[in-house]
Amino acid sequence: MKLKSFAHLFFMLFFVAFSNIQICLGDCDNLQDTCPAVPPNKQTIFINGLQCKNPVNVTAQDFRTTKLSNAGSTDIFGASMNIVSAAEFGGLNTLGLSIGRTDLDGNGLLNFHYHPRATEMIFVTKGVLLAGFVDTNNQYFQKLIKVGDVFVFPKALFHFYLNTGFEEATIFSVYNSQNPGFVSLSPTTFDTTLESLDKIKRKLISLSASEAQDVNSFISQEMESIYS
Repeated sequence: MKLKSFAHLFFMLFFVAFSNIQICLGDCDNLQDTCPAVPPNKQTIFINGLQCKNPVNVTAQDFRTTKLSNAGSTDIFGASMNIVSAAEFGGLNTLGLSIGRTDLDGNGLLNFHYHPRATEMIFVTKGVLLAGFVDTNNQYFQKLIKVGDVFVFPKALFHFYLNTGFEEATIFSVYNSQNPGFVSLSPTTFDTTLESLDKIKRKLISLSASEAQDVNSFISQEMESIYS
């Protein structure tokens, strides 16, 4: 009987421990109402996340940011992207959220990239864009989106958006992690002349589901054909 009780107790402890591990694979739930972060350069301890400010010093300003008010400088593709995480906007700490803004010149492209720790949901406030991603079932999805539309890029999947018009386009993003991460194809791996960049954009528009055979071939063979 004692052995049976011990086995039952061990199983319950194992189940609880395993459940907690699974939960903490994502951003863990906050255990208090607010926890504005101490700026990273002023932290005195190192944890999986960001240290909270002393509650006595928390003010309304901790929950406001102007970092997305203006567009940034564009890259060689005519795109400007700014992700504001809890490190830059302390009020987001423990809330499991980040925000972002992307501005695209006419015919501008936000090159293929992914966020290893977050799903991205975008909201178009200006312009008409082509948005696309490839999933792990070897299927390619793309859709023309316009002002007022919302589109979702699932976590850790390669995606892009291309301004199909001649006027500037603006997109605001929400990520379900306070530190989504950003991994992009390096521009040093392909020709960056204007002619080559135009070729990349035309190729992205022409892609179809039948051309994406599997994720590896999409990222290697298909990308090689796009960026060669």
